[in-house]
Amino acid sequence: MNEKEFPPLSQDELAAETVTALPDKEVASILDLNADLNLDLDVAAPIDLAVAANANVAAPIDAAVGANILSDGSTAQALSDQGVMIDQGINAEATATAAQDSGIDQDSTTDAGAAPGTEDAGTADAAGALPDGTLPDGTLPDGTLPDGTLPDGTLPDVGGTVDDVTSALDGGLLNVDVNLDAAAGIAAPINGAVAANANVAAPIDAAVAANIGSVGSEATAIAQQDAIISQQIDGAATATADQQSDLQQ
Repeated sequence: MNEKEFPPLSQDELAAETVTALPDKEVASILDLNADLNLDLDVAAPIDLAVAANANVAAPIDAAVGANILSDGSTAQALSDQGVMIDQGINAEATATAAQDSGIDQDSTTDAGAAPGTEDAGTADAAGALPDGTLPDGTLPDGTLPDGTLPDGTLPDVGGTVDDVTSALDGGLLNVDVNLDAAAGIAAPINGAVAANANVAAPIDAAVAANIGSVGSEATAIAQQDAIISQQIDGAATATADQQSDLQQ
């Protein structure tokens, strides 16, 4: 392939050439998005809580640990002595009462108008034609069939074809139409009551003896604990919660 096979164009041939400029990218319509959101929310969460507890907890813990680590000829002694006398008594009444009365009326409905297809279309005549002359099979008064065929068997004129590139690409690059209609009614009345009586005793006795990296050593740990615990609850724990809610949203 060389210049002899494809000779260059002359000045007259170049002048005879015509071009059509494409529109800018921002005016080329390639996406048309139409989003219609209609949210209608009614949320009600009345919560009623009542807790009553009587508890006696005793946890005496006695522990002794002796260890020789990397120790030659060593002695580790751990002695733990624990004496615990626990007397727990609860003579009480724990009462939790929660009374909740909620009257919630939420109305966030919207009037969307008459439902499609409910309009009065009129009454057909004896031939079955509607007031506008349309037959039940969809044939128009002038004889046009439902598929658009004219009475003479030809199709209607749909107009000329597009001969201008700029008109074919006329419009925006992104055309978004969003219609959001939200109606929300939220109510959350919460009622709670807690009553508790508790006795907790946790005496802890621990002894630890250890020889680490030593030779001919002696480790001795002695822990002695005497615990006398007397717990007494003579009373009443009462929690009362009364809530009345009348909400109209």
